Amino acid sequence: MITHISPLGSMDLLAQAEVDILKKSANSELYQLYRNCSLATLNAGSKTDNTKDLLDRFKSFEINVISKERGVKLELINAPESAFVDGRIIRSIQANLFAVLRDILFLNSQISAIKELISNIKFERDHSFYITNLVFSILRNANALHVGEEPNLVVCWGGHSINENEYYYARQVGMQLGLRELNICTGCGPGVMEAPMKGAAVGHAQQRYKESRFIGMTEPSIIAAEPPNALVNELIIMPDIEKRLEAFVRMAHGIIIFPGGPGTAEELLYILGILLNPANKHQTLPLILTGPKECEEYFTAIDNFIRSTLGDEATKLYQIVIDSPEQVARIMKEGVKHVKSSRLKTGDAYGFNWLLKIDEPLQHPFEPTHANMASLNLHRNQPVELLAADLRRAFSGIVAGNVKEFGMKEIAKHGRYKLQGDPEIMKQLDNLLRSFIKQDRMKLPGGSAYQPCYEICY
Repeated sequence: MITHISPLGSMDLLAQAEVDILKKSANSELYQLYRNCSLATLNAGSKTDNTKDLLDRFKSFEINVISKERGVKLELINAPESAFVDGRIIRSIQANLFAVLRDILFLNSQISAIKELISNIKFERDHSFYITNLVFSILRNANALHVGEEPNLVVCWGGHSINENEYYYARQVGMQLGLRELNICTGCGPGVMEAPMKGAAVGHAQQRYKESRFIGMTEPSIIAAEPPNALVNELIIMPDIEKRLEAFVRMAHGIIIFPGGPGTAEELLYILGILLNPANKHQTLPLILTGPKECEEYFTAIDNFIRSTLGDEATKLYQIVIDSPEQVARIMKEGVKHVKSSRLKTGDAYGFNWLLKIDEPLQHPFEPTHANMASLNLHRNQPVELLAADLRRAFSGIVAGNVKEFGMKEIAKHGRYKLQGDPEIMKQLDNLLRSFIKQDRMKLPGGSAYQPCYEICY
């Protein structure tokens, strides 16, 4: 089946050179990236975390960019039938397909320019400035930064593999946030990335709130394993996990963390590593960990892990709220007011937190090779924010080994990653990961049993 679609938004015109670089070619890495991200978007709402399975099922899928005098169209060949209703493409998927085109083209041009610029910079300290400006430029190009808009964006993190009760709870929290006219930003996939959006949509409808924003922030290496859910009305593709995380925290006016697996632990360690930096001691950013009553043991394990590895000071940076969606929303609404006051006092922008200090090592992509995983500094003889950063990288590698194409290929070729470090830290890490496996937080339930992609050495 061949289908032609036109843009719904602002992606009406492309330079001929931009179209040319996306022309299908067996040797075109950019085309393959664009094709795979588009396929994942067409597969919106599917319950899968297997990238290979998705790509194998739609081997014959192709997408072509056609430049016309009056604009640009996309030609879809053998696209997933689930993206269509009575032969017409679902409008949200149509809009998101052009978001993919927008971001892949922009990323290609901007990253090339930034790399050339950085290569000519003499002082290492300058690199962070350009990386943050790249993140800002991507968000601005996606029309994600709304000038003059009141602070009201809550970032929700948590697992794609959660049970029915956890999903319902996250949805209830979302509804309470929606009733308070707060918008939602998540990682765009299923599970906790979908539930708060679904709840907030109900809350917004009850309040007749017309400015609903359901931002899905993803990256090329994860989008096929976590296709956009049906609620996402602003899809943004960041180049890698580090810039995706930076975009989350610079846009956020508050963060809620629901139950999850290694990806959720990675996100928590990332924000804690930033907030533990002495340069950020005056930052205002409400951070809440929450879940239903049956998740109390889960959050106790997370809290104990943070306390035993990063110390008591790290646990003071977040609140744990169990089984109370309304309390979570009230705390967050009040916290967002404090964020506004803080930004007014410091002169920082509402939409993008420029003053948040993110050290350059946190901004560079971590390539989860066996050598890099084995060389992580998981010892206490370093500043606590640096330990948090390397613990974050350990979990990032595990996520890659579980669901990302590069990581899975590494595991298939070289066997499990080996993690080593301080014996007590390794013990705590092992205990936490074992609890994730026991609770089915490493992969979607059903199918074959989870096979660890790592080995803890202590």
